[in-house]
Amino acid sequence: QVQLGESGGGLVQAGGSLRLSCAASGRTFNIYAMGWFRRAPGKEREFVGTITWSGGRTYYADSVEGRFTISRDNAKNTVALLMNSLKPEDTAVYYCAAARLVRGSWPQGAGNYDYWGQGTQVTVSS
Repeated sequence: QVQLGESGGGLVQAGGSLRLSCAASGRTFNIYAMGWFRRAPGKEREFVGTITWSGGRTYYADSVEGRFTISRDNAKNTVALLMNSLKPEDTAVYYCAAARLVRGSWPQGAGNYDYWGQGTQVTVSS
C-alpha cells in the first residue's frame, strides 16, 4: 500500500501562484508515476498532469500546459505541482495520485492510478 497526503492548497487571486505538495509513504518502490487530478464543483474529475518516478517525464493537460509544472524529489518521496498564472476556472479540489503501472488511456485515465490522496482545495478569486 501507498499513502498519499497533499498540502499547500488555499485561496489566491487570479494571476497568482500556488504550490501543492504530495508526500508518499509506504511501498513507494512500486510507484511508476505520480499525477495530479482536480474536480471542480459540478464537474467531472479532470487530469492535470503526471510525472514518471524514475525518468521524470512529464505530461500535462492542455488546459494547464505552460502554466503548471510538476516536479519530484525521489529522495523525499514527494511530488510538487507549481501553479502559475492561475485562473478562476482552476478552482477545484486537487488530488494527488500514484500509478504502479501503465494501463489504458495513459496518462490521463484515472484507472491508471492505484492510490489517491484526500485532496486539497484551491480557490482562485477573480
